[in-house]
Amino acid sequence: MAFEIVAERDSETVTMKRNSSLIAIAKARVWASEGWTVRIVVSDEHPTASGENSISLPAVRDQQAVLDLAS
Repeated sequence: MAFEIVAERDSETVTMKRNSSLIAIAKARVWASEGWTVRIVVSDEHPTASGENSISLPAVRDQQAVLDLAS
């Protein structure tokens, strides 16, 4: 599996890929704590895979983020 972190703020967009879910979530939390809106796109690296899943992290305003994995 590959994890793509997409951080957006104002007109800026930063994209990075990681193979570890732990590292992807840690990086996303850091970006979110700096006020960025962060999405983690999870995709199978196999060409026969039919879909992708996405997790969004809201920008953090008061040093507390809630990660909703239910969707």
